[in-house]
Amino acid sequence: MLQESLLADMLTEQPAAIRLQNVVNTLRRHFHCGAVVLLKLDNDALQPIAMQGLVKEALGRRFMVTQHPRLASLLASRSAIRFAYDSSLPDPYDGLLFEKPGNALAVHDCMGISLYLENKCWGVLTLDALQPGTFSDDAILELQTFSLFVETAIRIGQLEQNVRALRQGQQHVIPQAGRCEGNDSEIIGQSKVINDVLKELRVVASADLPVLLLGETGVGKELFARQLHLLSQRSDKALIYVNCAALPESLVESELFGHVKGAFSGATGDRAGRFEAAHGGTLFLDEVGELPLSIQAKLLRVLQNGEIQRLGSDKYRKVDVRLITATNRNLRQQVGNETFRADLYHRLSVYPLLIPPLRERDEDISILAGYFLELNRTRLGLRALRLSPESELAIQQYQWPGNVRELEHAISRAAIKLLSHGVEKTDIATIEPQMLDLDVQLPLSNAATINETDVVNALTTRHISMKEAVNYTQRKMITAALSRHNNRWSKAAKDLQLDASNLHKMADRLGMK
Repeated sequence: MLQESLLADMLTEQPAAIRLQNVVNTLRRHFHCGAVVLLKLDNDALQPIAMQGLVKEALGRRFMVTQHPRLASLLASRSAIRFAYDSSLPDPYDGLLFEKPGNALAVHDCMGISLYLENKCWGVLTLDALQPGTFSDDAILELQTFSLFVETAIRIGQLEQNVRALRQGQQHVIPQAGRCEGNDSEIIGQSKVINDVLKELRVVASADLPVLLLGETGVGKELFARQLHLLSQRSDKALIYVNCAALPESLVESELFGHVKGAFSGATGDRAGRFEAAHGGTLFLDEVGELPLSIQAKLLRVLQNGEIQRLGSDKYRKVDVRLITATNRNLRQQVGNETFRADLYHRLSVYPLLIPPLRERDEDISILAGYFLELNRTRLGLRALRLSPESELAIQQYQWPGNVRELEHAISRAAIKLLSHGVEKTDIATIEPQMLDLDVQLPLSNAATINETDVVNALTTRHISMKEAVNYTQRKMITAALSRHNNRWSKAAKDLQLDASNLHKMADRLGMK
């Protein structure tokens, strides 16, 4: 019985994310459908929290409600809604269904319901089936009833989160790992390395210590600085951003500390600097390694005494600022070269935090790609935008020296190329590897089945790792087995001589679920 299964999912002690994923899996089995997605409302967008049946990159998508009339209809109603198979409303999951990636869902069944906590809309639950007529009138009534179990599961997770926050002595609820309140500050990812960084970041956020964010260009250090500020006790005050590399040396002092009238030619009045603007809040100095030595000495004085002196003034002003700095340089080496003050380095690096490069976040690449795909789909007015299976493989194989920023630019560039090559906005636009302009070779042929010649040729003629070859071979063998057995996982597992649960785990690890 579905009720017993849902109760078991809720009462079992487990992380909230796993509980919600189990609920989604249970609903998919009960309703015999292709996909079930649980989406949370965040400002004007719906973001997938748990899903089964969509390609992995869908987790990174943020569905703007105003651009998806089916989702808007669900949010506008407190009752379950079924969309007719011939509905003219576009489906938000076109091209994203795992069983038929890249294909439109023109003929299928779809139903969903909005979810409420404390009489406030939390999000929606959607169910899609490829076969018309899958969802009967009874199924609509069942969904209405079982949505209460889903709301309870969500509420249990929130209560557990609040209890943990109280035990840790925190005064406000911490956002879920991998996410941050506010779309402009969202850190997307579910990999262990990124979650470890976020856990560390939460702890140091409340300590009010100076933090030095380290990492390569393009890893998103500004997002982590925003997250630090939002999780701190200063979150209701200003966060002021300064890019030190963009400031002319002649204006650095005035920009940071302010100036008085007549301090220099053109100073026609008194002006407060960035430190004063950040009073009570947080000041983020990006590319701090670019500051000239003369300014480093004055910055050290601020950290020691909490005082600034406007350019041209002999008066000191007290400031209360939490300082976060970032650099992609090796400041230790700069200290040795005497281009960065040792005493300032030790003041800034009270708590150094290394942001991992994208190549160490394999699990996050597809999710981040999904986020950028949806951004570009919205920006360009496309019906749907997705990666081909070969492009999915290409982005996993590439090393991303430019990190998240390079991934964003690669997808934006490819989306524009699609339009320039004649793709209609009403099509499901699919990005092929050549459009990404990545210096990477796919390890094996694109054939649906694997043969010994393909494997031997790849291993002897291309520079690929054992892991790459094994992963690609496993993907192709699973895809071929599913194709032979009409996407029936139990039959595919038997064909591959695997335990069914092991096959599901393997497919999940390979990014196929």
